[in-house]
Amino acid sequence: MALDFAGPATGLDDTAIKEAAAAIGCEVAAIRAVIDVESQGGFLPDGRPKILFERHYFSRLTQRRYDSAHPDISQPAWGGYRGGAREYERLGRAIVLDRDAALRSASWGAFQIMGDNYALCGFASVDDFVEAMVSGAPAQLGAFVSFIRKTGLSDELIRADWAGFARGYNGPAYKANRYDEKLAAAYRRHSARDSPDICQHPLLRQGDAGEAIKTLQHALGVQTDGDFGPKTKQAVLAFQAGRGLHADGIVGPKTWALLQGNCDV
Repeated sequence: MALDFAGPATGLDDTAIKEAAAAIGCEVAAIRAVIDVESQGGFLPDGRPKILFERHYFSRLTQRRYDSAHPDISQPAWGGYRGGAREYERLGRAIVLDRDAALRSASWGAFQIMGDNYALCGFASVDDFVEAMVSGAPAQLGAFVSFIRKTGLSDELIRADWAGFARGYNGPAYKANRYDEKLAAAYRRHSARDSPDICQHPLLRQGDAGEAIKTLQHALGVQTDGDFGPKTKQAVLAFQAGRGLHADGIVGPKTWALLQGNCDV
């Protein structure tokens, strides 16, 4: 593999993300939230995958042989980041010392998966993993799906349990960087963007059923079974009362408008 790590920087389309979400069983918004928080896209302008070199990984993988002579790239404590393309300077220096450990000590691509996790992503070696990361975002997405399945984090993504996901994905220090809060905020943004325009939906009441009910239930944050039963009515009543509307449990234009939050009433 060439050491410049430049590739085609192939991006992701909506279909690929939808297929990955279906494979995991989560919402598209959940995958987009991870991309937003981890990388905001998998490549630098020069076509190389985005990376972050983790000196504490390199220190551990090399039995701390280089801690004294190269403290900025080998230390038990995380840190020393330079960001952007300058992370490749750190990686390059580590490669001179120990290529395998260096590649395993960087997080790669749109999902910032550590090279040390190459086997969990379905690769026989870290070189194969890095080659895939360089090849384009579709391979990065495939590695993410494999990693999520192998590590048992599918449930957290499906439930949008961002504290649980951040703990498993980013480690015990996730709270220091507010990863869970950032993921939750990104998920809300994408969920709102992916939701249909509910301002145009019909009058709904208890006893109704169908896709419009699922849209209503999603907006209310209750179980989306498509059945407007007593639990959904109670959620509607609570929402209406909390927004100063006449609480009758019937979802009309004003209730739809406030559920959407940006429609004309």
